[in-house]
Amino acid sequence: MLSDSTHSNPLFAIWKKGTRFLQKDFQTNLGGFFTLSLAVAVLCLVILLPLSFLFIKSFQDQDGLFIGWFNFAEYFSLLDEQGNFIGLLEGLRSFPDSAVAVSLGNSLQISLISAVLVTSLALLYAYGLSRTNIPFKGAWKVVAQIPILAPSLLPAISLFYLFGNQGILKGLLMGESIYGPIGIVLGEVIWTFPHALMILLTGLSLSDARLYEAAESMKVSKMKIFFTVTLPGMKYPLISTFFVVFTLVITDFGIPKVIGGDYSVLATDIYKQVVGQQNFQVGSVIGLILLFPALLSFYVDRRIQRKQVALVTAKSVVYKSKKNPKLDAIFLVINGLIASAILSILFMAAFASLIEFWPYNLSLTLSNYDFDQMDGGSWEAFRNSLEMAGWTALFGTPLIFSFAYLSQKMVGFRRTKNLIHLLSMIPLAVPGMVLGLAYVFFFNHPDNPLNFLYDGMTILVLCTIVHFYTVSHLTAVTALKQIDSEFEAVSASLKVTQLVTFFRVTVPICLPVILDISVYLFMNAMTTVSAVIFLYSSDTTLASIAVLNMDDAGDTAPAAAMAMMILMTSACVRLLHLVITRKMIARTQSWRK
Repeated sequence: MLSDSTHSNPLFAIWKKGTRFLQKDFQTNLGGFFTLSLAVAVLCLVILLPLSFLFIKSFQDQDGLFIGWFNFAEYFSLLDEQGNFIGLLEGLRSFPDSAVAVSLGNSLQISLISAVLVTSLALLYAYGLSRTNIPFKGAWKVVAQIPILAPSLLPAISLFYLFGNQGILKGLLMGESIYGPIGIVLGEVIWTFPHALMILLTGLSLSDARLYEAAESMKVSKMKIFFTVTLPGMKYPLISTFFVVFTLVITDFGIPKVIGGDYSVLATDIYKQVVGQQNFQVGSVIGLILLFPALLSFYVDRRIQRKQVALVTAKSVVYKSKKNPKLDAIFLVINGLIASAILSILFMAAFASLIEFWPYNLSLTLSNYDFDQMDGGSWEAFRNSLEMAGWTALFGTPLIFSFAYLSQKMVGFRRTKNLIHLLSMIPLAVPGMVLGLAYVFFFNHPDNPLNFLYDGMTILVLCTIVHFYTVSHLTAVTALKQIDSEFEAVSASLKVTQLVTFFRVTVPICLPVILDISVYLFMNAMTTVSAVIFLYSSDTTLASIAVLNMDDAGDTAPAAAMAMMILMTSACVRLLHLVITRKMIARTQSWRK
């Protein structure tokens, strides 16, 4: 019998609440409960535990002893030269001049400017694609998606050749330098443009034509219709786009590292602390700071999505753009200029990778692709990236889809399924560098039985899967929700196991989505930098890391060549995916016709 002191123990109270939380699920179906519990355990192992180690590390010294807020005080310049606390008031007075204030202010400034620019440009581009009759819309969409096929380092390298000290368009900057905020903003605008465009195109496609017909019947001008009908209907997609871009920019490491110069931001600060000074404690502090704006952005975006109401109902009429030569001509020019900027980035990187010595010897050569002769780069790095991307797609796709299926289609277990979905949403709010640093602390701990995974390909694959887990999970959930639950009910009535139903019904129906998830994981694994920057070893250097290393060594042209190899590989995989998907749909989805 338990004593009164045991019942009053807070740990016992937590255990009791947890037991009650899962008790009903356990009593419903023992096998199903253990299957879901295994999924929860795996997600906790690869998401919650590493992040908890990061949090704990920020309160420890190098020997692992608890030192409270000392690391925070060190980073925020609240200590004197002897390491004594100078007081909060004194710290607040000196804070504006401190290094952390400069980095934080720079990060916020760059992110805000980039988010405003990208949201505005993507809205114009999306409007031209969905609300006008400009020609070659398919081509415009393809061009806009090019930056997503390459690492963020590629735009930065191209900007170096276009606007650097010996750039062909240096005069356009009117004496300003590309190294710093101007270069970072331009690079981030190019890199994040496809992400913003996808969101806004979806928002513009969900419009009711009756609203526009009513406005036109009242002789309302096109401009007024845009501000009174189009923009109000796009309020939530615009806000969501702004916060998505803001998060991507403030957590990006590649572009500030390549073209930022001495302009410090939080993402480069964490790299300098961990790699340059081996100060993991302060690095974990910056990681938590970097996590805060991402979490805030994620929270606001989630709240916005809850408030969004359905714009398309059963009575809605699909909007079809009408001919308007003047408007079409205006947006043809706008879209042409934006597409030209994207193509110029691509062509400049391709050209730089094929010339002998910029800008003195412009003869064509393939010597820049001889990566084995370059400092920091090798063909082995490219093969490592192919291997890592392949394993990420091969293991990540079934894992993510299976867990999504468990969270949506398992009968009963409401609490456990909600927990799986909640855990699956966490990676979306965690920047890649923070996740990678968390994996260092967790898997490199000497007492961790999984320590053997550190320094190998497995940890790179695992971290990459987790980094891009949420988007893949939401894609799978969206597809699974479109499948009527009667399939499982009929299978149960025929005494067919749910596992058989999964493989014979669910997987064939969702095959296009499964292929989409696999190619999404592959492409992002090829281009990722931030999530693996702290995890690779000399034997597992990746192509995206090799781009960074070669640029650091001054081999900018070979860095551009490796970035082009990543882009061409991603493009080929994407084309192969389209061909395979089309054939698979023809064979397995004929029932849809």
